[in-house]
Amino acid sequence: MLSNVISGSPILFEPFIEFAKYAAEYRNYHWQHVRDARGDPGIDSSHNVGPYPSKSDQIADRPRDDSGGNFGRLARTGIMDSHKEKLNEIPLCGIKTMFWREFLKAFQESTTDEQARVAIERLRERVQKTADLPSPKSQSALTILAELERLLELPS
Repeated sequence: MLSNVISGSPILFEPFIEFAKYAAEYRNYHWQHVRDARGDPGIDSSHNVGPYPSKSDQIADRPRDDSGGNFGRLARTGIMDSHKEKLNEIPLCGIKTMFWREFLKAFQESTTDEQARVAIERLRERVQKTADLPSPKSQSALTILAELERLLELPS
């Protein structure tokens, strides 16, 4: 699948789908009762909202205190956890998606060689612990990680 990314053939994963009303009510409940709020957890809801509002109608719920701009981020409520876990398990070239994400996060502009070494070592250990190890693709990924470790050991 990763070769498809390089060649430009997109692959779509299953999207997160939920009823909008349920998601909004869940978000509001989480905002008011679950999270550890420092400020006012109140929410001001619009009234007399009907179907097909015009774009100028103010229909969105508004938190009374949201200095961090986090109101409405469904991923922070936990509602998407099972979907995220399912996506993390999808293998790309025999390696779970969560490991690829960790690998790519390890190489940012500000990453030092030592941080990269530690990240690669941690990723290698996690890949080795997975049940899919006999897979030729997993073995290839481990070979690539070993080569990256070797390259990071070379003097500059």
